[in-house]
Amino acid sequence: MDNATRLQYLEAMGIDVWLPRVSGNDEQAAVIEDSWETLQAEVMGCLLCGLCETRNQPVFGSGNKNADWVFLGEAPGQSEDQQGLPFVGNAGQLLTEMLRAIDLDREQVFIANILKCHPPANRDPKPSEIETCKPYLLRQLALIKPKIIVALGRVSAQTLLDTDAPIGKLRGKIHALNETPVVVVYHPAHLLRAPLDKRKAWADLKLAVQTVKNIKG
Repeated sequence: MDNATRLQYLEAMGIDVWLPRVSGNDEQAAVIEDSWETLQAEVMGCLLCGLCETRNQPVFGSGNKNADWVFLGEAPGQSEDQQGLPFVGNAGQLLTEMLRAIDLDREQVFIANILKCHPPANRDPKPSEIETCKPYLLRQLALIKPKIIVALGRVSAQTLLDTDAPIGKLRGKIHALNETPVVVVYHPAHLLRAPLDKRKAWADLKLAVQTVKNIKG
Protein backbone atom coordinates (compact mmCIF):
# COMPACT_ATOMS: atom_id res chain seq x y z
CA MET A 1 0.00 0.00 0.00
CA ASP A 2 1.49 3.36 -1.01
CA ASN A 3 1.54 6.38 1.29
CA ALA A 4 -1.36 8.19 -0.40
CA THR A 5 -3.64 5.15 -0.21
CA ARG A 6 -2.69 4.50 3.41
CA LEU A 7 -3.39 8.12 4.30
CA GLN A 8 -6.84 7.88 2.68
CA TYR A 9 -7.51 4.69 4.66
CA LEU A 10 -6.57 6.36 7.94
CA GLU A 11 -8.71 9.40 7.23
CA ALA A 12 -11.66 7.17 6.34
CA MET A 13 -11.27 5.45 9.71
CA GLY A 14 -11.47 8.81 11.42
CA ILE A 15 -7.84 8.71 12.58
CA ASP A 16 -6.25 12.05 13.41
CA VAL A 17 -3.11 12.32 11.29
CA TRP A 18 -0.27 14.50 12.57
CA LEU A 19 2.04 15.96 9.93
CA PRO A 20 5.23 17.67 11.17
CA ARG A 21 6.15 21.10 9.87
CA VAL A 22 9.02 20.94 7.39
CA SER A 23 11.26 23.90 6.72
CA GLY A 24 12.95 24.64 3.41
CA ASN A 25 16.29 23.37 4.70
CA ASP A 26 14.63 20.17 5.93
CA GLU A 27 13.04 19.65 2.52
CA GLN A 28 16.45 19.91 0.89
CA ALA A 29 17.91 17.47 3.41
CA ALA A 30 15.06 15.03 2.81
CA VAL A 31 15.98 14.57 -0.83
CA ILE A 32 19.48 13.42 0.11
CA GLU A 33 19.52 9.65 0.17
CA ASP A 34 19.91 8.37 3.71
CA SER A 35 21.25 4.98 4.77
CA TRP A 36 21.44 2.87 7.90
CA GLU A 37 25.23 3.03 7.83
CA THR A 38 25.29 6.82 7.68
CA LEU A 39 22.63 7.23 10.33
CA GLN A 40 24.16 4.74 12.75
CA ALA A 41 27.59 6.33 12.39
CA GLU A 42 26.08 9.73 13.23
CA VAL A 43 24.27 8.37 16.28
CA MET A 44 27.30 6.51 17.61
CA GLY A 45 29.44 9.64 17.35
CA CYS A 46 26.81 12.14 18.44
CA LEU A 47 27.96 15.03 20.65
CA LEU A 48 24.91 17.26 20.22
CA CYS A 49 23.72 17.31 23.85
CA GLY A 50 25.14 16.89 27.33
CA LEU A 51 24.20 13.20 27.53
CA CYS A 52 27.30 12.42 25.47
CA GLU A 53 29.35 13.29 28.56
CA THR A 54 27.62 10.82 30.89
CA ARG A 55 26.63 7.93 28.61
CA ASN A 56 28.62 4.75 28.23
CA GLN A 57 27.48 4.31 24.63
CA PRO A 58 24.51 5.30 22.46
CA VAL A 59 21.74 2.75 21.98
CA PHE A 60 20.84 2.87 18.31
CA GLY A 61 18.08 0.26 18.32
CA SER A 62 17.85 -3.37 17.29
CA GLY A 63 15.80 -5.79 15.24
CA ASN A 64 14.47 -6.03 11.71
CA LYS A 65 15.26 -2.91 9.67
CA ASN A 66 12.40 -3.77 7.31
CA ALA A 67 9.91 -4.46 10.10
CA ASP A 68 6.17 -3.92 9.92
CA TRP A 69 6.22 -3.12 13.66
CA VAL A 70 8.31 -0.52 15.52
CA PHE A 71 8.24 -0.38 19.33
CA LEU A 72 9.52 2.84 20.92
CA GLY A 73 10.37 3.52 24.53
CA GLU A 74 11.57 6.78 26.04
CA ALA A 75 15.29 6.30 26.73
CA PRO A 76 17.89 3.62 27.46
CA GLY A 77 18.30 2.53 31.06
CA GLN A 78 21.52 1.62 32.81
CA SER A 79 21.58 -1.95 31.48
CA GLU A 80 20.92 -0.71 27.95
CA ASP A 81 23.68 1.89 28.31
CA GLN A 82 26.12 -0.85 29.28
CA GLN A 83 25.13 -3.34 26.59
CA GLY A 84 24.27 -0.94 23.77
CA LEU A 85 20.91 -2.65 23.16
CA PRO A 86 17.36 -1.48 23.93
CA PHE A 87 15.10 -3.16 26.49
CA VAL A 88 17.51 -5.71 27.96
CA GLY A 89 16.56 -5.40 31.66
CA ASN A 90 13.46 -6.60 33.47
CA ALA A 91 11.24 -4.33 31.38
CA GLY A 92 12.85 -5.79 28.28
CA GLN A 93 12.00 -9.31 29.40
CA LEU A 94 8.38 -8.29 29.81
CA LEU A 95 8.41 -6.64 26.38
CA THR A 96 9.63 -9.93 24.91
CA GLU A 97 6.66 -11.69 26.53
CA MET A 98 4.29 -9.03 25.22
CA LEU A 99 5.61 -9.63 21.71
CA ARG A 100 5.16 -13.38 22.09
CA ALA A 101 1.57 -12.82 23.15
CA ILE A 102 0.85 -11.33 19.71
CA ASP A 103 2.93 -13.95 17.86
CA LEU A 104 5.99 -11.75 17.32
CA ASP A 105 9.59 -11.97 18.40
CA ARG A 106 12.34 -9.40 18.73
CA GLU A 107 13.90 -10.40 15.39
CA GLN A 108 10.65 -9.55 13.56
CA VAL A 109 10.24 -6.02 14.96
CA PHE A 110 12.45 -2.98 15.42
CA ILE A 111 12.90 -1.71 18.98
CA ALA A 112 14.31 1.70 19.82
CA ASN A 113 13.87 4.73 22.09
CA ILE A 114 13.08 8.40 21.65
CA LEU A 115 16.51 9.19 23.13
CA LYS A 116 19.61 7.28 22.06
CA CYS A 117 21.55 7.96 25.28
CA HIS A 118 20.91 7.09 28.92
CA PRO A 119 19.80 10.02 31.13
CA PRO A 120 21.66 9.99 34.46
CA ALA A 121 19.77 8.35 37.33
CA ASN A 122 17.05 7.27 34.89
CA ARG A 123 15.49 10.72 35.01
CA ASP A 124 12.91 11.78 32.42
CA PRO A 125 14.38 13.15 29.19
CA LYS A 126 14.61 16.94 29.04
CA PRO A 127 12.64 18.67 26.26
CA SER A 128 15.89 19.97 24.77
CA GLU A 129 17.31 16.44 24.66
CA ILE A 130 14.19 15.12 22.96
CA GLU A 131 14.28 17.85 20.32
CA THR A 132 17.98 17.22 19.67
CA CYS A 133 17.57 13.45 19.33
CA LYS A 134 14.18 13.29 17.58
CA PRO A 135 15.58 13.76 14.03
CA TYR A 136 17.54 10.51 14.42
CA LEU A 137 14.31 8.68 15.26
CA LEU A 138 12.41 10.24 12.35
CA ARG A 139 15.18 9.15 10.00
CA GLN A 140 14.99 5.61 11.37
CA LEU A 141 11.25 5.54 10.77
CA ALA A 142 11.69 6.92 7.25
CA LEU A 143 14.12 4.10 6.46
CA ILE A 144 11.99 1.35 8.01
CA LYS A 145 8.58 2.53 6.73
CA PRO A 146 6.69 0.46 9.34
CA LYS A 147 3.02 -0.38 9.11
CA ILE A 148 2.53 0.52 12.79
CA ILE A 149 4.34 2.23 15.64
CA VAL A 150 3.73 1.14 19.23
CA ALA A 151 4.56 3.95 21.65
CA LEU A 152 5.62 2.46 24.96
CA GLY A 153 4.83 4.86 27.77
CA ARG A 154 3.98 8.51 28.29
CA VAL A 155 7.18 10.16 27.05
CA SER A 156 7.26 8.17 23.83
CA ALA A 157 3.58 8.82 23.12
CA GLN A 158 3.70 12.53 23.90
CA THR A 159 6.81 13.01 21.78
CA LEU A 160 5.49 11.14 18.74
CA LEU A 161 2.08 12.80 18.87
CA ASP A 162 3.31 16.27 19.88
CA THR A 163 0.92 16.47 22.83
CA ASP A 164 0.96 16.84 26.60
CA ALA A 165 -2.13 14.67 27.09
CA PRO A 166 -1.78 11.99 29.78
CA ILE A 167 -1.28 8.41 28.68
CA GLY A 168 -4.70 7.45 30.01
CA LYS A 169 -6.29 9.66 27.35
CA LEU A 170 -3.93 8.52 24.58
CA ARG A 171 -4.23 4.76 24.93
CA GLY A 172 -7.21 2.80 23.64
CA LYS A 173 -7.38 4.54 20.25
CA ILE A 174 -5.47 4.82 16.99
CA HIS A 175 -3.36 7.90 16.32
CA ALA A 176 -0.97 8.53 13.44
CA LEU A 177 2.46 9.98 12.80
CA ASN A 178 2.32 11.18 9.20
CA GLU A 179 0.49 8.26 7.57
CA THR A 180 1.69 5.58 10.02
CA PRO A 181 -0.74 4.38 12.72
CA VAL A 182 0.41 4.83 16.30
CA VAL A 183 -0.99 2.80 19.20
CA VAL A 184 -0.07 3.80 22.76
CA VAL A 185 0.67 1.07 25.32
CA TYR A 186 1.82 1.35 28.91
CA HIS A 187 5.61 1.05 29.24
CA PRO A 188 6.69 -2.44 30.41
CA ALA A 189 8.45 -0.83 33.40
CA HIS A 190 5.10 0.66 34.46
CA LEU A 191 3.42 -2.72 34.07
CA LEU A 192 5.99 -4.27 36.41
CA ARG A 193 5.00 -1.70 39.04
CA ALA A 194 1.26 -1.77 38.27
CA PRO A 195 0.39 -5.30 37.08
CA LEU A 196 -3.34 -4.52 37.12
CA ASP A 197 -2.76 -2.38 34.02
CA LYS A 198 -1.60 -5.44 32.06
CA ARG A 199 -5.21 -6.06 30.99
CA LYS A 200 -5.34 -2.57 29.44
CA ALA A 201 -1.99 -3.17 27.74
CA TRP A 202 -3.28 -6.43 26.29
CA ALA A 203 -6.34 -4.65 24.89
CA ASP A 204 -4.08 -2.04 23.26
CA LEU A 205 -1.84 -4.71 21.75
CA LYS A 206 -4.90 -6.40 20.27
CA LEU A 207 -5.93 -3.04 18.83
CA ALA A 208 -2.51 -2.76 17.20
CA VAL A 209 -2.79 -6.28 15.75
CA GLN A 210 -6.19 -5.51 14.26
CA THR A 211 -4.92 -2.25 12.80
CA VAL A 212 -2.08 -4.05 10.98
CA LYS A 213 -4.53 -6.68 9.71
CA ASN A 214 -6.79 -3.94 8.34
CA ILE A 215 -3.89 -2.26 6.56
CA LYS A 216 -2.70 -5.50 5.00
CA GLY A 217 -6.24 -6.22 3.90
